Amino acid sequence: MTPLLLTDIECAVRGSWSAETCTPEFRSRWTPGNPARDQSGVTAMVLNDLLGGELIRGEVHVEGRRVDYHWWNRLGMGLEIDLTREQFAPEEIVTGGVAVPRPPEIRRLRAEYELLRRRVLEALGGQWTSAARPAGAQSSE
Repeated sequence: MTPLLLTDIECAVRGSWSAETCTPEFRSRWTPGNPARDQSGVTAMVLNDLLGGELIRGEVHVEGRRVDYHWWNRLGMGLEIDLTREQFAPEEIVTGGVAVPRPPEIRRLRAEYELLRRRVLEALGGQWTSAARPAGAQSSE
């Protein structure tokens, strides 16, 4: 079996996004021209399944007012991975970034998360199926 690279995972994730995997209340603003839009929460969870590490949550501000949250991942030695940062317009500023414990159960966005996770694992050819944490399982980190 050929070892997977982070670029393989990135391609699998990016190729798996769609309107159906983004936050439902913002689904109407998702477009193929900005496929990362409103994918950060589910993407961070899927990457956490595959790579472990910490979930990081920042705030999205427009004109000094918080309008949303943004999620990404931090792996060992402080390496941060944010596959959805490019979704933001210039006036949308991401601030902060605190580690947030993985929820023991995914309630909000569960269907979107499970769809993205399934697509990513299929795109990776099932190579991570045995290593990936089961959907909704809590990290030991």
